[in-house]
Amino acid sequence: MIIVMKPGSTDADIEEVSRRVRAFGFKTHLSRGEVRTIVGVVGDDRGKEQLLALQSLECVESVVRILQPFKLASREAHPEDTQFQVHGVPVGGKQIVVMAGPCSVESREQLMEVATKAKAAGATFLRGGAFKPRTSPYAFQGLEEEGLKLLADARKATGLPVVTEVMQPDKVDVVAEYADMLQIGARNVQNFSLLKRVAESGKPVLLKRGMSTTIQEWLLSAEYLLAGGNPRVILCERGIRTFETATRFTLDLNAVPVIKKLSHLPVIVDPSHGTGHWEYVAAMARAGLAAGADGLMIEVHNKPEEALSDGPQSLKPDRFKKLMDELRPLAQILGRIL
Repeated sequence: MIIVMKPGSTDADIEEVSRRVRAFGFKTHLSRGEVRTIVGVVGDDRGKEQLLALQSLECVESVVRILQPFKLASREAHPEDTQFQVHGVPVGGKQIVVMAGPCSVESREQLMEVATKAKAAGATFLRGGAFKPRTSPYAFQGLEEEGLKLLADARKATGLPVVTEVMQPDKVDVVAEYADMLQIGARNVQNFSLLKRVAESGKPVLLKRGMSTTIQEWLLSAEYLLAGGNPRVILCERGIRTFETATRFTLDLNAVPVIKKLSHLPVIVDPSHGTGHWEYVAAMARAGLAAGADGLMIEVHNKPEEALSDGPQSLKPDRFKKLMDELRPLAQILGRIL
């Protein structure tokens, strides 16, 4: 349920309602809009009938049931788009974020070259994998903590905030020590122990959609993060598994407007994983922005033919620059900033 406060309600009014809700055994999550404040109520559904009596309070406009199973992620609980900043980079507003970098951190030289050129082209985040979940146990698994240190060095050199994947609950602290944003990869989208632990870290989270995850399941995974007290969540559409084999996955651009209707959370698109082929990345990046995405995640590698992972879908730095130059006028047409 949500409790909609009347316009002009004071902080004391909001605290009194929140106190009453907590006394019933529920948790509260505040969403402050320009006109109204909404008190989200989370807890055992069996006890929510008693909340209806709070409509008798002078400062309460209404008590409304949320029909979606994802309560805090729904637009009912948070009508306005979520916006926040990560080290000065705005997320979820008019600004389009672009997360660029190699699939895997392979060496200092590789990462520094890619990070420097990505920043020069207009990237706003540096992405790179230090812990790599791979289908084959024999494939390159990442440089682990050494890779995290290299990402931190690249951030210091370029000023780009770092987003990197965490795979295990017991690795959250070490990844959070170096990263500015924690990524939950497609294979871990329903790793609920990991989601709970990442929520506790307080770091912004990039939550990728699983390759066979429905939109409702995806939003329920986001609910774990929000219910854990972490409101800074970005959703990332990265392609789903279908019968089609011409591309690595099928980039589900339908998900962007659907998410925008159902949820207040920002959503970005990953055309690199979504297609698996560098020559399709630019077209799907443009399509993602046209569909309403708040940003892009693009793999960039200085020598993709020698990459230890995902070389075929990586753009060379000059192609990434060309793409960014093409996206700026499109962003302007869409009323966005890039």
